[in-house]
Amino acid sequence: MLQQAGLAFAAALVASLLLTPLARRLALRTGTVAPVVQRSVHTEPKPFLGGLAMYVAFALAMILSGGLGDPQVVGILVCGGLLVLLGIRDDRVPMRPRTKFLGQLAIAALMVYVPYWQLQVSYIYSPLGDRWVSFGPLAGPLTILWIVSFINVMNFIDGLDGLAAGISTIAALTLLVVSLQQGRPSAILLSAALAGSAVGFLRYNFNPAKIFMGDAGSMFLGFTLAAISVEGVMKSALAVSVLVPVLALAVPIFDTAFAIVRRIAAGLPIGQADKDHLHHRLLRMGLSHRTTVLVMWAVSAALGVSAVVLTEVNFAQAMIIVAVVLTAVLGAARRLGLLEVTETRHKHPGH
Repeated sequence: MLQQAGLAFAAALVASLLLTPLARRLALRTGTVAPVVQRSVHTEPKPFLGGLAMYVAFALAMILSGGLGDPQVVGILVCGGLLVLLGIRDDRVPMRPRTKFLGQLAIAALMVYVPYWQLQVSYIYSPLGDRWVSFGPLAGPLTILWIVSFINVMNFIDGLDGLAAGISTIAALTLLVVSLQQGRPSAILLSAALAGSAVGFLRYNFNPAKIFMGDAGSMFLGFTLAAISVEGVMKSALAVSVLVPVLALAVPIFDTAFAIVRRIAAGLPIGQADKDHLHHRLLRMGLSHRTTVLVMWAVSAALGVSAVVLTEVNFAQAMIIVAVVLTAVLGAARRLGLLEVTETRHKHPGH
């Protein structure tokens, strides 16, 4: 299995390195570029379509590594491709948030309900009573909610060069380790391929970026990480199965949660973008663009390690780790003022 995972990672990495410059040229030819707006951190228009390059690299890697034998992998490729198309449409001509959200819901529903590849969390292991608990008719809606949530937290965090791609790489590698521990072949290949495609893209996306992933890329990454977490972690007999992917993506998840609370408290629409995300706060503290990204990568890596540690300890010890993480997160949020509104802006282009 390790050999197949290595092949998937290498194939995705090489394909992404080769395809991203082609996607950049295509974006420039078709005018698919990110304009400079008030909320932008970049100072000149940048081409989108990096997400398209990552998706194609990912798909090629899954084909070459023999992953198409699993119907759920086919479903992830089909639905991931539809999300990329939705994202490209939004990158070219911005859609209304409600329209885009409905598109995300529809695609997530396809992933969950199409009989051939049906991906659902029908059961989850409960350490209380040492038994499996059925979600019954709620399995489908809960899985859709899980997928759409991941899609949007990745979309929200995509605000600096290399930030979303780096955090996605760390999350994919975390899920790869846990999937190896649990012996989940498809999740292993998916994680390896996703990490490879994101690393290849980072070659061109790290500050100063030559290309952005756009909504196509951030939505694809969030969707795929959600699907991997369902297939590789939440279907396993781990007492902390839900907490592993949450910790792996804790930085964007908590940043999004604080943004929602912040906007509700200020009487602002939840979908109204602002300049109060974690990366904006760090920039205002005087950190450089690169340093801010590296700090957030480091925090994500530490949380990823803690997610892996959760799988190796008993339930009581896991709860202690979670309590420490929550205390640290809430303390940092208070210190950085993440629940306070300072500025509001309109939709920003993704990186």
